[in-house]
Amino acid sequence: MNLHVRHESEYTYDMPVALGPQTLYLYPRMYPYQRLLSYKLSIDPKPAQIVRNIDVEGNVQQLVYFSQPTRYLNVCVEIELYSEEFNSFDFVLFPFDTQTVPFRYPKEVESLLRPYLERVDISEHIETWARRLASGSGWQTTSFLTTLNQTIREFTYEIREEGAAFPPEQTLSQRKGSCRDYATLFIAACRSLGIASRFVSGYLFGNPQQEHELHAWAEVYLPGAGWRGFDPTEGSVVVNRHIFLASTGQPDLVAPISGMFTGRAKSVLRSELTFL
Repeated sequence: MNLHVRHESEYTYDMPVALGPQTLYLYPRMYPYQRLLSYKLSIDPKPAQIVRNIDVEGNVQQLVYFSQPTRYLNVCVEIELYSEEFNSFDFVLFPFDTQTVPFRYPKEVESLLRPYLERVDISEHIETWARRLASGSGWQTTSFLTTLNQTIREFTYEIREEGAAFPPEQTLSQRKGSCRDYATLFIAACRSLGIASRFVSGYLFGNPQQEHELHAWAEVYLPGAGWRGFDPTEGSVVVNRHIFLASTGQPDLVAPISGMFTGRAKSVLRSELTFL
């Protein structure tokens, strides 16, 4: 199917400001079952320069520079891509001992996965909870990931448009959060059992809770399968309704729009997301 999304963000300031370089993660990251058909980026005021590159984790990064003071910044992207259906469980875990958790990665890839194995913000509570879910799943890798996904899905969902993800311990204790909180908890639980995991930002078509907002989910690296997406907000694996913008071991590094301005102005953000 074809997916067409229009995402507009407008910042307004109560007095003129000098915009520093703005970093955009608003260019889709392609996967084998997706093909980009068109991409349009519109920025007002007109930038002095736009530099498009690839960051250290393979995401498309756009750096935007301005030369004149302004009282507003409008960023609008339109993305159209073809996304074909696929079976997210069409793989064989190999080496075979990775079919159960916890496991160790082959030496040739383990060093490359270290940033996605770091045990940051993993409390004893989270590890005990993850092991209980794994035990109830017979310690089977795929069953554990599915159970973890569906368990977080039962938490109380809340919309929080701004701010960093809550610490995973807080999300687990309160049993509530936004999509980025769910993804961060999913990652922490996976890493506690030695599964390399990373955060993904993007868009989701079809969920009334999410289709007009940015979305977040998680990916895990499975030997024999590669990076596979799990969406704990949906309680499902990632299929062809997700549009990837960026994936990272550190979620605060890939905000869709980030940057500084010089001045004493107060800013207001208005964002609109539409699937066409």
